[in-house]
Amino acid sequence: MTTRVNARNSYRYRVVDVFTERPLEGNALAVFTDASGMDDGTMQMVARELNLSETTFVLPSTRPGCVARVRIFTPAREMVFAGHPTIGTAFVLRDEGVAVGERFALDEKVGPVPIRVEEGDRPRIWLATPPIHSGATYDRTLCAAALGLDVRDLLEAPPQLLSAGNPTIFIAVRDRATVDRAWLDLQGAKKLKGLEEELACVFVFAPTEQGAYSRMFAPDYGVVEDPATGSSTGPLALFMMRHGLVSSSSGTCFFSEQGTKMRRRSILHVQIHGEAGVDGIEVGGHVAPVAEATMSF
Repeated sequence: MTTRVNARNSYRYRVVDVFTERPLEGNALAVFTDASGMDDGTMQMVARELNLSETTFVLPSTRPGCVARVRIFTPAREMVFAGHPTIGTAFVLRDEGVAVGERFALDEKVGPVPIRVEEGDRPRIWLATPPIHSGATYDRTLCAAALGLDVRDLLEAPPQLLSAGNPTIFIAVRDRATVDRAWLDLQGAKKLKGLEEELACVFVFAPTEQGAYSRMFAPDYGVVEDPATGSSTGPLALFMMRHGLVSSSSGTCFFSEQGTKMRRRSILHVQIHGEAGVDGIEVGGHVAPVAEATMSF
């Protein structure tokens, strides 16, 4: 079915870099501040045109208590939840005066996503990770082969699929150098047979003194490698706590460094609430404004 676009329509959007304090690092995001009148097919075409990891479209909320409805698209498909689009859109809505105060919520397909703003010269924005669901575990040898690694490069923790709305297979490796050597293309992804979900991201990380050094591959989503994956970082924290790779005590804070290999260094902060995150896992970071533009079609 062909999507018709109205040539008389113009839509304003902003570009921000998320999980960084420095423009041109972190994960770039386009936010269409008022997407009223734009249909699903057009949203997907726009996301494909911009070709960022994700593009968001702001609409009036359909849920009480939420400041806006946010739809999230990769170049290939719509997401029910994603972290850097949530953080970046929250920043833009606050900057535009749509969201006020230190706490509010965004209406996403996964449900209401609570936002907390840590004030300062450069505010840090936190999201509350949606409920995390555990899936299958995977053979370490199979996972190593899919990533072009030797099984001896992996830690003993069995790779596992976890999802807070974005199904992700977590694979723990020995050090940063191994993370940087890993690679997953479509052929590698096909080696990971028997997935619970039709689609899944693959998240490779090594524990560090600060928390984790990470990379994420999502070829099925049209994203060869993602510079920062907030939707997978809450589940990363749960995976690390379960395997003794980070403290599970309430109040624990650490960060995941991601995107460095692709020269888009991102810092994703994590805060654990309650023992082993029983009271929630927050993921937060800074946002750097980059550009403002209008798209007409």
